[in-house]
Amino acid sequence: MTEILHRRMDAAIVGGQRILEAVRLSDAGVPGAICIVMAQGADARALGLEASGLQGGVVRTVGGCPFVTGIAPGGGPLRCAAGDLALADPEHDLFAGTDALMATRNGEDAEAVADWLRYHAERFGAETALILDRRRPNEPPLQGALTGLAVPGLARVVVLEAGGPLGADAPSERHPIQAPDAPGKDRMERPADDPWTAPLAQIGVYEAMRWRFLARATAVCSLDCHDLLAPGAAPFAAARAAASGVVPLLGRRIYPWRVRKGEPARFGDHICDRFDAEGGNRRWACVPARVEATDAWRLVRVGGAAADPAAAQFFLRAMAMRAETLDLPLAPKSSLTPDDGLLAMAAEVWDHKPVLPPAAPETRPDALPAAAPGRTAIVTCMKNEGPFVLEWLAHHRAIGVDDFLVYTNDCTDGTDALLDLLQSHGIVQHRANPFREPEYEGFKPQHAALAAAEREGIMDRAGWAVCMDVDEFIDVRVGAGHLRDLYAAVGDANMISMTWRLFGNADLATYDEVPTPARFTRCAPELIRKPHQAWGFKTLFRNMDIYRKMGVHRPKGLRPELWEEIRWVNGSGQPMPKEMLRNGWRSTVDTYGYDLVALNHYAVRDAESFLVKRDRGRVNHVERDQGLGYWFRMNNNAEESRSMLRHVPALEREMARLLAMPGVEAQHRACVEAHRAKIAALRATEAFGAFYGDITGARMRRLSRIHAAFGANVFLAGPEAVPDDVVFGEHGEGFFFTLEGVEETAH
Repeated sequence: MTEILHRRMDAAIVGGQRILEAVRLSDAGVPGAICIVMAQGADARALGLEASGLQGGVVRTVGGCPFVTGIAPGGGPLRCAAGDLALADPEHDLFAGTDALMATRNGEDAEAVADWLRYHAERFGAETALILDRRRPNEPPLQGALTGLAVPGLARVVVLEAGGPLGADAPSERHPIQAPDAPGKDRMERPADDPWTAPLAQIGVYEAMRWRFLARATAVCSLDCHDLLAPGAAPFAAARAAASGVVPLLGRRIYPWRVRKGEPARFGDHICDRFDAEGGNRRWACVPARVEATDAWRLVRVGGAAADPAAAQFFLRAMAMRAETLDLPLAPKSSLTPDDGLLAMAAEVWDHKPVLPPAAPETRPDALPAAAPGRTAIVTCMKNEGPFVLEWLAHHRAIGVDDFLVYTNDCTDGTDALLDLLQSHGIVQHRANPFREPEYEGFKPQHAALAAAEREGIMDRAGWAVCMDVDEFIDVRVGAGHLRDLYAAVGDANMISMTWRLFGNADLATYDEVPTPARFTRCAPELIRKPHQAWGFKTLFRNMDIYRKMGVHRPKGLRPELWEEIRWVNGSGQPMPKEMLRNGWRSTVDTYGYDLVALNHYAVRDAESFLVKRDRGRVNHVERDQGLGYWFRMNNNAEESRSMLRHVPALEREMARLLAMPGVEAQHRACVEAHRAKIAALRATEAFGAFYGDITGARMRRLSRIHAAFGANVFLAGPEAVPDDVVFGEHGEGFFFTLEGVEETAH
């Protein structure tokens, strides 16, 4: 029978200072040696130790917890100026000569703890265990539930309780809001703080456990009660073999696909890990006799002891074992993939039948090479874009786009009538945006359109698809500038991200009918990390059901079991990192590229047309005004790019063909005149007239050329925050200006 013992830390308050543990080290080889572990933020000087006769007193800090050592006179309590401090006798004999587990329990139920003990005793040779039980005062003690436990080879388990809470002023560690990989934390309702079970703040408890219990253990392995040593690990032997007596433990977080309703999570449910996991958890194992007394035991390391990374041992952190609720996700489902080793453990170690992820779709389009593209389709949303519809369609038809699915809402300039005509001629498919229909309640217009597009025949037959806007033009830079040249250049890629290049108004104030790519050639540099929007991208993707739905910037809802089939490249044909596969929407210094393709983003056009755009509002961020802050961020005139000019002749030829179709030219002219009339009406108002003056003034012209000199906060604060001497000053190479403490974006 395994012996189950209960102990409490000898906690006390002396002189207003919280003591976690005070221990006589009677078998430390130094008569009278003691150690005092104080709570985080306590002041050792307030104890008045000098009055106690303590000799050679040394105060160190361990994770913010003062730690006092010295030689105390006589027996009995330590008589400090602030009051008497009782000293506990050490209980090293309980663990002496054994390979011991040292663990924290925080919500794992008694059955799970029993399973945890059996697993490590039977498979890894653990002989004793010290469990710090971080239960709330109203929860039943662990030791009672473990009574009767019989684990061969496991001599005893000591359940240790603290005399008070050990956590930070934060929500419980058992709540998904504390899970490192939980999605949507910003949307979770923040639970009340619970220092009894919040993430550990009193790191000094490790030193308390060391000196009261574990100083004479042969080896100690520090884990939590939801951590499982990985098959093949040998931390006790590794620590004994290490030159320093210390080895690191490296953890991988694992998850259930789903826990059966009404049943508690079990280790055998944990069959998945994240294919795109970043980092992990750290713990350690050591030989206490070979660790210097001044090398403190901490949560993830042993003081200054050198742990050989080559000797690292591995463990698995079963994330659902600690969770009080599984109603909220602990990790994104789209990142979870079953692991063969974990599946084998579920069956062979735990004799458990976990819930398995759904199988991949059996009928999926063949994964054709990019050079055999099939049809290419664009899904887009429009509102009052009439003058720009034909040029945009003409360019993309000329470079090889086959199908266009266009959703409109609330048009007043004839855009919808023009699209109806074009649909009658077989050029586009035009739909009313369904965002006001009950089925799409709560959807923004663009998201409703994308959801509806999934049911369209255009999408069923598309080989490649992309969601993009009428102010975005694909600039294929390889070969003859046709999409077939791009597809041929990217080999077996099935996703191609086209990074934005922000084009400004080129200091043009008034509207003109010259095609957008020919008229605006001033733009941001290719290497520009700010503003945040500068490196957004849109993604051409193979229509092969690796993802469940279209997204604004890239397909969304990854089927995690298929992630290894993704061949995603940037605009230079270089592979995108797997961390981007689920949610990435913008490029970085490591992932931007324009060698093969760019997405020219003419977000402002000329100043007059921008008035109409601002009046129209945004199709996605409908609650955000496109004011001076937006103009500032998106109007980039620092450099010139003439790459698109080679496409203009083909654009003009195709536009002429569209205009020759019955009724199209007349409706296009009606849209242009409506646009001009709207401009005149807006400029006549006081607010838009003043705004037009602002965006065409010398200050905004100058700002459009010096974005590279600004920090990210400047773009959040808006142009008014930039001093005139910065705007109009002569600055040398390397000049940089930023602001502090900006929390909200100026629109």
